[in-house]
Amino acid sequence: MGRCLHHSMAVRPLVRRTDGPPSAERIAYTACMSDETILDKQLAYYRARASEYDEWHRREGRYDRGDEHRRQWLAELDDARESLNRLRPFGRVLELACGTGLWTGELAAGADHVTAIDAAPETIEINRTKLANPRVRYVLADLFEWRPEECYDLIFFGFWLSHVPAERFERFWSTVCEALAPGGRVFFVDSLKTQQSTATNHAALTEAGTVERVLNDGRAFRIVKVFYDPERLTACLAARGWDAHIETTGSFFLYGTATRAPAADS
Repeated sequence: MGRCLHHSMAVRPLVRRTDGPPSAERIAYTACMSDETILDKQLAYYRARASEYDEWHRREGRYDRGDEHRRQWLAELDDARESLNRLRPFGRVLELACGTGLWTGELAAGADHVTAIDAAPETIEINRTKLANPRVRYVLADLFEWRPEECYDLIFFGFWLSHVPAERFERFWSTVCEALAPGGRVFFVDSLKTQQSTATNHAALTEAGTVERVLNDGRAFRIVKVFYDPERLTACLAARGWDAHIETTGSFFLYGTATRAPAADS
């Protein structure tokens, strides 16, 4: 298995920078991100949210902002899917944070096989029932602890990078590198920072690195949410030996491909 070089560069949070002393928002971000219990809360949130997660994707219930909004949202998702499908055939695929299967079926349609990993058994069960595809193998694992046992031609993660705490960014990408076969590619899609993406009863989004999310039954959870700027994320990945090409769909999403830069593993 090819291994990536582990860069010595310190990880810096990809949040808005200001001159002078740290703002209260940035201090809160640092304090919150140093508390690992937020990852337990994040997992608890996604386990509890499993049965209602697809409402976000379909723009239903608290995410319903009208027909025009829904048409634009779905059109932009289609743009990201088309970019993903231009990478077919996918070969051996690893999907990190597979969730309820919004992307797993798309991946399976162009893959030899898919290894789909998630930490929430509830979402894996929904995914498995929805797809019933023998080419998909499910693995229940904590993505912050999981290590690959084989290499993959394509590694995909949808709406997951923004839930990786800033101080775990470099370790996460090192794990991705360990799992990537020589010549392999990474594809990811995530949210842009826009209030129109989240539920109508959610608080205003900030760049603090965390957000409070509320379920349909009113339970509230604080989770990690780091919003990325395509240009800065490209530069950050380049500093860690990745050649990334990142775009936006317009209003709602960013997506990108990444490969190991030729000099990174030489």
